[in-house]
Amino acid sequence: MTNKALRETNFKLTGQSKFYKGKVRDVYSINEDLLVMVASDRISAFDVVLPEGIPYKGQVLNQIANKFLDLTSDIIPNWKINCPDPMVTIGKKADPFMVEMVIRGFLTGHAWREYNSGKRMICGVEMPDGMKENEAFSKPILTPTTKAEMGNHDEDISREEILNQGIVSEEDYLQLEEITRNLFARGQEFANKQGLILVDTKYEFGKDSEGRIILIDEIHTPDSSRYFYLADYSRNLESNLPQKQLSKEFVRQWLIENGFQGKEGQQIPDMSDDFIKSVSERYIELYESITGEKFQTDDENIDLEARIFKNTEKAIKELIK
Repeated sequence: MTNKALRETNFKLTGQSKFYKGKVRDVYSINEDLLVMVASDRISAFDVVLPEGIPYKGQVLNQIANKFLDLTSDIIPNWKINCPDPMVTIGKKADPFMVEMVIRGFLTGHAWREYNSGKRMICGVEMPDGMKENEAFSKPILTPTTKAEMGNHDEDISREEILNQGIVSEEDYLQLEEITRNLFARGQEFANKQGLILVDTKYEFGKDSEGRIILIDEIHTPDSSRYFYLADYSRNLESNLPQKQLSKEFVRQWLIENGFQGKEGQQIPDMSDDFIKSVSERYIELYESITGEKFQTDDENIDLEARIFKNTEKAIKELIK
């Protein structure tokens, strides 16, 4: 495996009107109606971008998201127009809702940390007493968060607070809840066929130029979702053993074990080459597990930036000619 990772891009694309560097993606606005999202190999945890990139991570995220955008387009239209490069998606601009729709089928991750601290309410949703870590809820729960600006943390928020603050209208929010449940059910169904469990995930939505609600950003990737292995799940739960996770949670756990949770004054631990390699392999493992397809790597001597620029420029010129 090559050690190269694409940390950032700095293109001047045809029709480029704006550039935004997110935690993971480099986002280029083309004229007034198109977005180019380059999935870099940056990795974030606890809303902090870590200092080292993860080879192939951007390609994994982009290709999984593209697959699921196609597989869910009958449930809700989405922003994607095409995918001209393994690390790039071009789509239409939307006016985003300022909430992220988080849905959880199991008590794990952030929800478990809250539960384990004694809380029984998350985002206005009650969690029953007596649950074990990684146990399934009787019905998936919706735990939305605010959509933070760069550098700030997403915050848990309840349906009542969203409506009271006028962040989303009641009519739109009820649609977002229904769409979220339908997307999650589709994702769980597909994951089960691949021998996996889609544990939890988040979706982002916006309105297009015609006022329609559309799905934006990524979907069912290891950065936005958590997966368990189906075959091991029940045995591990009964034996109080941890579930092997195909998600970014193992990176968060590594950071926690090394004294970092994104809090003021904490230092990000050094990421060794072996650790970076293991994270890259984990991302590729998830890609192959959830898609059932062999992950295709490029010639390790290729200039990633040059390839991406060439493929993206060609696609843009086709779209705006």
